[in-house]
Amino acid sequence: MKNQEQQHPLYKGDREILDKLLQNDPTDYNMAELARLKIRYRGFPGAKDIQSDLEKVLQKWQMDEEQLFATTRQIHAKGLVYKTRDNDSEDWA
Repeated sequence: MKNQEQQHPLYKGDREILDKLLQNDPTDYNMAELARLKIRYRGFPGAKDIQSDLEKVLQKWQMDEEQLFATTRQIHAKGLVYKTRDNDSEDWA
């Protein structure tokens, strides 16, 4: 039985976010978004293009996953990264 690649239900919006991350620098907000997407797609059986591009962003920003998560833990400890946006809900699904 072949493993079927699954389509993530949030793929379209995530693809748009990731395309922006590929073009931008590592601000607090951008790093939080990258970490959120890394967590969402970890172990997901599909969306190989997104998973590959997440790694490309890390390479572009000269970070590894451990550095990203350490930095974003500090960002979230301040509690301001999503409060400055028009987005009242955090999207961790």
